[in-house]
Amino acid sequence: MTEAAEKLGMSLATLDGYLARTVRGFSGLARVTKFGTGQSNPTYRLDASSGLYVLRSKPPGDLLPSAHAVDREYRVMRALQATPVPVPDVLHLARAETSPSGRDFFVMRFVDGRIFWDPALPDSDIASRAAIYDAMNATLATLHDVDVDAVGLGDFGKPGNYFARQLDRWSSQYRASVEAPSPQMQTIMDWLGRHLPAEDGQVALVHGDWRLDNMIIAPDQPQIAAVLDWELATLGHPMADLAYQCMQWRLPNTGDMRGLAGVDRAALGIPTEAEYITAYAKRRGLDGIDNWPFYLVFAFFRLAAILAGVAARAAAGNASNPEMARKYGAAVPVLADMAVAITREGAGD
Repeated sequence: MTEAAEKLGMSLATLDGYLARTVRGFSGLARVTKFGTGQSNPTYRLDASSGLYVLRSKPPGDLLPSAHAVDREYRVMRALQATPVPVPDVLHLARAETSPSGRDFFVMRFVDGRIFWDPALPDSDIASRAAIYDAMNATLATLHDVDVDAVGLGDFGKPGNYFARQLDRWSSQYRASVEAPSPQMQTIMDWLGRHLPAEDGQVALVHGDWRLDNMIIAPDQPQIAAVLDWELATLGHPMADLAYQCMQWRLPNTGDMRGLAGVDRAALGIPTEAEYITAYAKRRGLDGIDNWPFYLVFAFFRLAAILAGVAARAAAGNASNPEMARKYGAAVPVLADMAVAITREGAGD
């Protein structure tokens, strides 16, 4: 049993036999290697004689309700196979009751390409940086234009005000992750509750974690080869994705959470937040975006709540990457302070 296979809770031979029975054409599993990144669902590269694959699993241990929904990831990527949104080919979903590991997992084809962790793209040239950001923008607009009924995702989210539901969900998740809310997080939750925008009828498939390092960039050109990490996808308001990515313009370009604050974007060929929003709105035929401060504050709050959950799993010994999880936990008050500042000062570029 390899170390990676052992962490999956089954032997290499057991996994090989299971996949040979359930994945068409699969044979000869030789190696299981855990990817070092990712904080939610442990992800493994499978080297087999029939090719390269990726296995994404629920983590072990007691989990928060509705968290680590690999079955939802599988469903949304399968639904997007026939759309212009680039996703890996998904091949099989194993449910806990019949899985050899006793946990949900799914298998998809490996997608070759590059993953960039620094949004400033220091190793790229100006033209490539501009093209990559434009490709992210175009892909996001394409995602939000998907006809969810046509691809079988019309029931992928609950009806009603998306932000009201999300505020309730992440407030509950955050409170379940800490002994007591911090004063900053309580201030944010109260502010969001008072400033919920009226329902405007916008409904789209939202990714939920739209950022550069959740995308595979093609090996030899500045195009999106695949969008990854769909665990938080749902039917919701498209501004949630746009604001979530635009947090990156405001985060510092230091430490473990790289952002674009203080970076000379013009010199690097990276658009400003305002330019990025304008390009997205033009692609989707929107005249403008109202309530932008609310969307930004919500994005900061939601990320802080997610990272608080990661830190809680690290404390319980269930984090996929414990060291990074602890660092992310330390980022929660930083995010909360930035959100509080937006509530008090408004949202400038």
